[in-house]
Amino acid sequence: MPALSMFYGIIIRMQGEKGRKHNKPHLHAVYNEHEIVMDFTGNILEGSFPTKQLKLLNAWIALHEDELNANWILLSSGDGYFKIEPLH
Repeated sequence: MPALSMFYGIIIRMQGEKGRKHNKPHLHAVYNEHEIVMDFTGNILEGSFPTKQLKLLNAWIALHEDELNANWILLSSGDGYFKIEPLH
């Protein structure tokens, strides 16, 4: 699963899931031992994150929703992906 971005110890990953478990566009994020799966509007689908990191992740998602959707389409069609700017 490719890493799209990394910031403040948070690693954001995504894979296209055409015809798989989730058909809803989503990302996977890891922070230390915590893992979370979220859609691009900030809804938690699975897992949990510490409050501070969840706020950072939600801010990043809000800033990059269009890029996340573009990557979802690329990955779901097998056309690769591109990196997304980290939160500064």
